[in-house]
Amino acid sequence: MENVKSFFDPATFTITYVVWDGGKAAVIDSVLDFDPASGGTSTASADQVISFIKDNGLELLYILETHVHADHVTASQYLRKTLGGRIGISENIKSVQRVFAKIFNLDAAEVQKEADFDLYLSDRQELPLGGLTIRAIATPGHTPACMTFVVGAAAFVGDTILMPDSGTARCDFPGGDAATLYASIRKIFSLPDQTTLYMCHDYGADGKRDAAWVTTVAEQKAGNIHVGGGTPEADYIKMRQTRDATLSMPELILPSVQINMRAGHFPKAEDNGLSYLKLPLNAF
Repeated sequence: MENVKSFFDPATFTITYVVWDGGKAAVIDSVLDFDPASGGTSTASADQVISFIKDNGLELLYILETHVHADHVTASQYLRKTLGGRIGISENIKSVQRVFAKIFNLDAAEVQKEADFDLYLSDRQELPLGGLTIRAIATPGHTPACMTFVVGAAAFVGDTILMPDSGTARCDFPGGDAATLYASIRKIFSLPDQTTLYMCHDYGADGKRDAAWVTTVAEQKAGNIHVGGGTPEADYIKMRQTRDATLSMPELILPSVQINMRAGHFPKAEDNGLSYLKLPLNAF
């Protein structure tokens, strides 16, 4: 698909996408810059996306999240305020909100009220985009609320799979499950072999190459180091569970989840006008 623009954020190894047709655009997995040392936020990454949309005379219809990210903060609220558009995520976000509300000792109903997502997307739900259609496919396993967005001959897979030499997403976050992820990957592999797959993250194969984020279904089926070549489900689950036990938590998981599960809103400001994030001790 030609009408895709990628924006790579080296601080979080995240790729944000603008996809468009007939002057109508969607943004997938935006980034709000966040400094964990100071708690400061800035909009340089999102401003690049905004400039591209304005410079090309596009109308932003959708601001889509492939899942509740644990490694970067979404810029969805800033994009909506600046350009309009509707924020969309899987309808299963509510289960994620309940789990993390408990971890952060929050009222789940209040968190869900604060999270003003415009679209709670169901599996196979379709959204019009110019002359094309965005098809939302539920691909849980990394989290319960992961979705892949298929647009024409392209699929934006979130964290479900990585580049072939990097494998697949971890499954040890609350609500994650290796067997579920395996089934979700099989959904992606059922797309036509020539389908272009766009990754949400790339870490350069642990520094062995430059960042890359575009591959195909055929390349993944043949060469993904975790699931390529017809890897049996039982072997995948064993590998995934063994590997996940060695992984440390993402640096930004605690601030990211608290903001992202609220659709990009900061927690309500306290009486001094500042918002605060919680830091649960020994919770992970």
